[in-house]
Amino acid sequence: MHVSAPCGRLALAAAVAVAVTAALPAQGTRPQTVTPAQIDTWKQELSNWGRWGEDDQKGALNLITRAKRRAAADLVQEGFSVSLARRADYESNLDTEINIPGTGPYVRNMTRPTLDWFELRYHGWAHTHIDSLAHGTDNDVSYNGYVDDDEAVMTTGQPRNAIDVAEHGIFTRGVLMDIPRLKGVPYLDPGERIYPADLEAWERQAGMRVAAGDALFIRTGRWARREALGAWNAREHSAGLDASVIPWLRERDIAILAGESPQDAVPPGGELTGLPVHNFALVYLGVHLFDNVALDDLADAAAARNRWEFLLTVAPLRMVGGTGSPINPIATF
Repeated sequence: MHVSAPCGRLALAAAVAVAVTAALPAQGTRPQTVTPAQIDTWKQELSNWGRWGEDDQKGALNLITRAKRRAAADLVQEGFSVSLARRADYESNLDTEINIPGTGPYVRNMTRPTLDWFELRYHGWAHTHIDSLAHGTDNDVSYNGYVDDDEAVMTTGQPRNAIDVAEHGIFTRGVLMDIPRLKGVPYLDPGERIYPADLEAWERQAGMRVAAGDALFIRTGRWARREALGAWNAREHSAGLDASVIPWLRERDIAILAGESPQDAVPPGGELTGLPVHNFALVYLGVHLFDNVALDDLADAAAARNRWEFLLTVAPLRMVGGTGSPINPIATF
């Protein structure tokens, strides 16, 4: 079943554009702390519910058009590729990260006749994965106003907004924003916030602009810090996006949002709880998320070329009714 869409499904795109512009902070200013009331207002003003039809389940993946794919293919100049996934290494994952609540282990067993069997519970704060739009809800409602029967979901999986909407793969322009490089540091400290002014400062420094249908990768230096100082409970303290970026993300119309943790600065600040950017992107923007990507190798490759855009290719597992999938995103220059 559906619930009614914020602002009505026939709201004009022009009205949304005006709302987005009004919601953005003045350039160069640090926005005031976002409140729950402000988030509720954005749910009405910035929602993508109904934008691609009442029955849509792809969300912002609709922005990856055939023209967008052709333009992304043209970014390949060398044929040089970089993986953006963490290594699924049993030994390296036996640390405090898989003890973070909500993070499952990587288990490998050598059994005959195949001699190789593994189990990966991918959601959480350690493994690289994609969240489908079914992974996020607000008061039991997911993207586009869908309300699913809990008993049916437990039996057959998610009937709507599941990961199989991306079964033919994701092929688009990827953009890296290396925020530690912008600030002249090797990594951001846990809890450090990234504001719209930071994203726009990176665009000016890199000489490019995030555009509709892009996959946006935000580097905080989580894995560089972990290598230098050791693991910590990132679920309690992480660098990431401040909630004030939500209107900016809607304005730029990204298709994918990716981070070295689940996107948000933790704790989120003020009266906010949980992961406000993460949840708003899934439920109201219809943006699929990549969590726990590994961006250090990509940052080195991009810096060596002074090129911060690339072809992104991703093939989620074809799991009907799944709330996500482990992935190995590939950047090709």
